[in-house]
Amino acid sequence: MSSSFEPRHLDVAAFARATARLSARDSLQKYERLALEVRAPEPDLTLEWQVQGEQRSAADGVARPALHVQASARLPLTCQRCMGEVRVDVQVDRHVLFAADEDSAAALDDVSEDDVLALTPDLDLHALIEDELLMALPLVPRHEVCPQPLRLSAQDADFEAAQEDKRHPFAALAVLKDGKKH
Repeated sequence: MSSSFEPRHLDVAAFARATARLSARDSLQKYERLALEVRAPEPDLTLEWQVQGEQRSAADGVARPALHVQASARLPLTCQRCMGEVRVDVQVDRHVLFAADEDSAAALDDVSEDDVLALTPDLDLHALIEDELLMALPLVPRHEVCPQPLRLSAQDADFEAAQEDKRHPFAALAVLKDGKKH
């Protein structure tokens, strides 16, 4: 990593002008919100990322400071079919453009294929990477084929027998009613 740019306090405009690059292999524990999504914390879980500063033309044709963000991680998530662990490869390859202020960013974001944020001299690059990885997580993590056969019924074999043995609450009333008629 370059010593002239700090990922937690990145001056995006200077980084883009310098066409600088930062990269790292970080412990997942540095990314608290992402770590909350994994099935169980493991000390050796890592994510790799790299960011390249550049000037990129926006939808309006104006070149703006931009970041090319790439990140990847292999995360243990909970399969929503079998509730077992499923390892999911999560990858991000995005361009993020920066506009002068929030209003300009919102207007440009509506017409741009790239993400657009307001320019800041103090961007937390780790937070941006974490946001992008969180958005890349599958909505419903699952195995292609679960390792254990799935139980597709909420009832077991004894359920019907238990229902038959169960007394019906109005059965006694029916007996009483029938007894009075005779």
